[in-house]
Amino acid sequence: MTTQDIFSLDGQIALVTGASRGIGEAIAKLLAAKGAHVIVSSRKIEGCEAVAQAIRNAGGSAEALACHIGEMEQIANLFSTIRETHGRLDILVNNAATNPYFGHVLDTDLGVFQKTVDVNIRGYFFMSVEAGKMMRSQKSGKIVNVASINGVVPGHFQGIYSITKAAVINMTKTFAKECAGLGIRVNALLPGGTDTKFASALTKNDAIRKQLLTHVPMNRIAEPDEMAGAVLYLVSNAASYTTGTCLTVDGGYLTA
Repeated sequence: MTTQDIFSLDGQIALVTGASRGIGEAIAKLLAAKGAHVIVSSRKIEGCEAVAQAIRNAGGSAEALACHIGEMEQIANLFSTIRETHGRLDILVNNAATNPYFGHVLDTDLGVFQKTVDVNIRGYFFMSVEAGKMMRSQKSGKIVNVASINGVVPGHFQGIYSITKAAVINMTKTFAKECAGLGIRVNALLPGGTDTKFASALTKNDAIRKQLLTHVPMNRIAEPDEMAGAVLYLVSNAASYTTGTCLTVDGGYLTA
């Protein structure tokens, strides 16, 4: 493998969830630019199709498939379609997530708790199981879970979300350990504060943003594109001996 093609994804099938905007959109576009056929997935097909069309307009290969990863039936239907259409899956990026509650942990109600767990833990787990079964049959594959720095240091008033992201970190290590012998590499991306609609409650609030930046040595919020390169590394041959790692991209937040 030469340095010229070490990041090439030519001929590979990649599934990116939560790809209709933000970090997921940036990941989908970069993987496509590197030669992968990207399945753009999120809850609403219109947003997925817009991203897929943008990829095709740029000369890449993409399709849109809607899936709410909090719904088990939709996960099953998604992978059934992928098996029928492509017969393989080389890359899964678990990026879709939810964070419906911002407030004191003692005031977390059951509905919020269940929704967050169903998407961020159960969804990631069974997406990885379904992808892993396909990858096991082909004896190769890469999974990247988008966790969060909140999985290491809980975010203020983001209790259940932070708990689920800690679970994703452990989930990543579990799958990595048990799937390494099957030719499947599993890693995690831990983003810091990023300028997305998902994080807008934090990044667009001047007081919260200012407080957050006091803990970021680089003194700024990241752009979604700055997360995509880390994922490209993890799914490429450049990371052929990398599994079970949590790659932090946070402007130095966890070192402060």
